[in-house]
Amino acid sequence: MAGVEGSSGSAGEIRILGQVEATGPLGVANLVGTRRRALLGVLALRAGSVVPIAGLIDVLWGEDPPRTALRTLHSHVARVRQALGACGLPDVLRTREPGYVLAVAPETVDAHRFERTVRSAREQLSTAPTDEAVARLRQALALWRGEVLSDAEVTGWGLAEADRLREVRLAAVEDVWDAELRLGRHRTAVGELERLLVHHPERERLVELHMLALYRCGRHTEALHAYQRLGGRLAEELGLDPGPALAGLYAAILRRDPALDLPVPANGAVRVTAAQPRPAQLPAKPGHFAGRDAELAALDLVLAEHADDLPVVVISGAAGMGKTALAVQWAHRVADRFPDGHLFLDLRGHDSGRAMTPEQALPHLLRSLGVPDDRVPAEVFERAALYRSLLHGKRVLVLLDDCRATEDVLPLLPGTSTSIVVLTSRTSLPALTTRHAAHVTHLDALGPAEARLLLETVLGAERVRREAGAVTELAELCGRMPLALRIAAAKLAGQPAGAVGSLVAELAGADRLDVLSVEGDSHSVRAVFASTYRSLSAPAARAFRLLGLHPGPVFGTGLAAAVCAVPLADARRAIEELRTAHLVTRQDGDRYRFHDLIRLFARQCATVDERAEDREVALDRLLDRYLTAAHRANQLLDPRRDLVVPSPRHTTPDGPFADRHAALTFLDAERANLLAVVRHAAETGRHTAAWQLTYLLTSFFDARGRWTERVEMCRFGLTAARAGGDVRAEGEMLRALGVAHQMTRRFEAALDSYGQALAHARATGDRQAEGHVQGNIANTHTELRRFDEAVAAYREALAVHEAEDNAVGTLLAQRNLGYTYIRMGRADLSVEPLTRALELSRRIDHLRFQAATLDTLGEALLRQGGLAEAVDHFEQAVAAGRQAGDQWLESTALAHLATALLDRGDPAAALGHLRRALAVARELADRHTEASVLNLLGRARLELGDLAEARRHLHLALALRERVPDPYEEAELHDNLGNLELRGGREAEAAHHWELAAALYVKSGAPTEAETVAGKVRSDRT
Repeated sequence: MAGVEGSSGSAGEIRILGQVEATGPLGVANLVGTRRRALLGVLALRAGSVVPIAGLIDVLWGEDPPRTALRTLHSHVARVRQALGACGLPDVLRTREPGYVLAVAPETVDAHRFERTVRSAREQLSTAPTDEAVARLRQALALWRGEVLSDAEVTGWGLAEADRLREVRLAAVEDVWDAELRLGRHRTAVGELERLLVHHPERERLVELHMLALYRCGRHTEALHAYQRLGGRLAEELGLDPGPALAGLYAAILRRDPALDLPVPANGAVRVTAAQPRPAQLPAKPGHFAGRDAELAALDLVLAEHADDLPVVVISGAAGMGKTALAVQWAHRVADRFPDGHLFLDLRGHDSGRAMTPEQALPHLLRSLGVPDDRVPAEVFERAALYRSLLHGKRVLVLLDDCRATEDVLPLLPGTSTSIVVLTSRTSLPALTTRHAAHVTHLDALGPAEARLLLETVLGAERVRREAGAVTELAELCGRMPLALRIAAAKLAGQPAGAVGSLVAELAGADRLDVLSVEGDSHSVRAVFASTYRSLSAPAARAFRLLGLHPGPVFGTGLAAAVCAVPLADARRAIEELRTAHLVTRQDGDRYRFHDLIRLFARQCATVDERAEDREVALDRLLDRYLTAAHRANQLLDPRRDLVVPSPRHTTPDGPFADRHAALTFLDAERANLLAVVRHAAETGRHTAAWQLTYLLTSFFDARGRWTERVEMCRFGLTAARAGGDVRAEGEMLRALGVAHQMTRRFEAALDSYGQALAHARATGDRQAEGHVQGNIANTHTELRRFDEAVAAYREALAVHEAEDNAVGTLLAQRNLGYTYIRMGRADLSVEPLTRALELSRRIDHLRFQAATLDTLGEALLRQGGLAEAVDHFEQAVAAGRQAGDQWLESTALAHLATALLDRGDPAAALGHLRRALAVARELADRHTEASVLNLLGRARLELGDLAEARRHLHLALALRERVPDPYEEAELHDNLGNLELRGGREAEAAHHWELAAALYVKSGAPTEAETVAGKVRSDRT
């Protein structure tokens, strides 16, 4: 039995080519029920790979699954696991997001061994028919014990996969008899082929083989009748004629073509006649080819799905992405499928002096097909017609490299779809798809693992492992571009150990494009980029240069229009030209990005081809657009934040936002750029723009989080305000930096920033700023559980805000004071300030503050036992947070709502809210909230009796708490871990966690909670 080592250390086998069977060291698994056998069967088809739950439901129930499908699936999985474990294969059916995986090697499964053996045999047959190859095919076919999955019921993709395996099986049978005929065994073949045709009468290849066998047996009339029978059947049932290969054989039999004979010498040995010359022009396989598995598989699928109607294959991508290497690699991989020859021609489309026109290309192709020079027609259309005639009905692979435009390619396409044309181009040739069926494969940079593998193939796995850190840096500095990686590897080949780090330093500190070149090789990274750049129109080339100055990673049409000072329509045309040339890549919607090395080249083009003053004006336009957009967004998100009204010198092509949602959507899309733009403004002396943009983005970060980025942004804003000598701006930036520190739970750093901000406010006599800073200081004291200092600071802030008639400041002070009372364990004192804050938030129509206050009121009510009222307030808070677009408030309110539901004894209802809260927290990179929600998820799972999931969530939370410490939250976490251990009967471990919880509660200034947990320890020990 062919098997692999399973998790239990013993061999096992899964068989699906017939009845579904699983055999382990202890015998055959008892798989009861068609759906359980179907489940194991389809998991075996994807052995070692995760099959999503949705895919399994599709296989088992099709398009209309029952409402209980998910629960039933889990039950089937459990039963199959039991059956596998009982036969000695435990732990092979595993849960892996987003579904399940059969954790066995593919060779454990008979279907995988079947296909592997067929591929191996076909490789042998591609050179010459041998008895060994035939034996291997028969060995593969012997694995079939009946119909695939014969005792299982599958639908959807499972049914399609079963059909595919049947097709592979039938093709392998055809390969057997094709080889037998080539070996001269036509008399044996006749009977077997007749038997096969009873079951597959319309299978053209079987008919072709049968006709040839009959002909070689001297039964010429029967061979012709076989063709006529098929022709009549196809015409009657489908309205079709037999294909060109079969028609050609019929014609050859009619004229008794000697080429059909297989002469046998007197000694009985088969004599093979010499084959006619055929073109075999493919370049050698690329050296050190690595990666691109997904692209190769997609190209294989094209050939499999369109074998009888082959589309044009276009491999497109930026210069240096390895288009030719992929095309040549794949062409060699499928060469045996095109027995009539392989043509290759480099059209040099992006070499302006040497690009090949159709008029020049066609004579090359015709000569390759055996046409003498004196027979090549004079006119292009005649050359193209002769070319199509020569390829008619043949299976030829034509690889045309470096195509520039569709009009250069059209005359070079065959007239029939039996041959395949593979094109490589730096453009996607969109006009081609309007005239021909085409499959476009776009190449981008390699993935990290593929880039490492490419370097391994040149430098050796041991060296890459030894210098792993430097190799990773090298791949990123090369932008994981295949050409750049190959050049870097070539520079390192033969150099001593440690040279990778030296090259990394060279790439990081010098002109990277100069470094990425090899003496004697004209294909440097800069050279291939330049050839594409030179082919651009003037507007597109200018957009390319100026967009290269953008400090952020992505841009849209609006930014391009602003930077280039052109209408949106013109900018859109320029970007489309850049995208077609693969100089920029569409990220999503109207968002585009440069590859890192292409961006570097664009900036160098701007330095060379744009005057210094024009580059500065372009950057001013860029900043003015961001200032204008941020101001418009701020007016919608927080109109009372009105310290800054920017005065841009340049107009922008964008209009105002329709509403809050539109403003947040725009800033969400720009989020990756915001920090980079502020940093660039600060570092290039645009100080006012840097701190004003930081200020205007406050409301966005309030709504969306990402506070670590905000810390860095505020530091640049502070530096810019100081450099510009604006004292008031400096104070505002200090306060903003303090808020960012507080939200990242760096409380001492926050107090330091607030202290400086308070001194600035008092020095300038800015009473409103003083009140806000006092409130911020109070918030931080609350988080540190220094409640006396917090209450005192809130009262100072409240006095200032009421004296200044500052409604927002008063509202915040009242709400935060109520929150502090709750944290102190005095929820009874919180209701009055919170009620006043809620009334005020509604009076000034501030939706975000309403959400926050409703949430805190819900906490107060929950602490006082008003469970139903608390749930109502939390639900209102969630709705208000969503309406305001404040994801942080939404996740916080969802967590509190779930807590109330847990207290109500409804953990199942709590789970849905906690999943949403966890997703939002992770989206915002809010590790504190994520840890808190994971703790609640652990509690919910514990109350549902799912101890394994409870343990998983609680330990995830514990790991996060190491990164975002909070003694009080960690105490709650250990309390839940103690409860978990007690449920599992581990009293000593439970007591340990409760002791830790009690100590942490004491550290947090929460003696009541500490005593409660300590009581659990005493109770457990008695």
